[in-house]
Amino acid sequence: MMEKKEFYRHALPHFQQPGQAYFVTWCLIDAVPQKALEDYTKKLNILKSQLIGIDAINTEQFLKPSLIDNEKSGANLSQKSLNEMTEIDRLKLDYYSLRKKYIHTYNKLLDNQSNPKINLTKSDITKIISDALLFWERKKLENFAFCVMPNHVHWVFQLFKKDLNGAPVYLQDIMYSIKRFTSNEINKVLFRKGSLWQKESFDTTIRDEKHLFNAIEYTLHNPVKAGWVKDWQDWKGCWSCQGYE
Repeated sequence: MMEKKEFYRHALPHFQQPGQAYFVTWCLIDAVPQKALEDYTKKLNILKSQLIGIDAINTEQFLKPSLIDNEKSGANLSQKSLNEMTEIDRLKLDYYSLRKKYIHTYNKLLDNQSNPKINLTKSDITKIISDALLFWERKKLENFAFCVMPNHVHWVFQLFKKDLNGAPVYLQDIMYSIKRFTSNEINKVLFRKGSLWQKESFDTTIRDEKHLFNAIEYTLHNPVKAGWVKDWQDWKGCWSCQGYE
């Protein structure tokens, strides 16, 4: 099991803390070709290396998704004049802008894939995923909303600080459990073997009530935006907590 860290990264930065609310997206292993985002990944890594070279301590803080994805952070950087900007300000703004383009392209690629080899919206598969997302309700987390799309899943929820046994609840453990269980069960249904999900997920820490509302709205209206249905409530893969229906 991976060592528990509040901040860690693979290709993407991840920030986890018990009690935190999250908006997480993960997809099938073949949903987004690696080469499609290769250029973005290389440029982000170059910018990250330059930032670390100038100020390693503050760079680690900046790379937390809760700060990178904060629109105020980008606005504060953008409002500075060229004369006011330091070298690290310019690098941070470049990283912030490029990450937004990366996420936009990633989501667009997901929504444009209309006929995946494995269709997560088949009734038996959707049920496996839905049951898994609801399994930890009132045990380790509180669900706000989720949506199972043909090749990916959006999920908005809040972790408890501690589970029923008093142990801290970490995002990486929840995601490992969900991905492993659903992968095994879906493979049984499809009579297949091998990896099902991409290793990494997009996880964004929820900053405030407005951000939570926007994350839920985005999640529930994803099938509408993709052109599958006119009303999200007609999409069998959508679920929301009481009060958002």
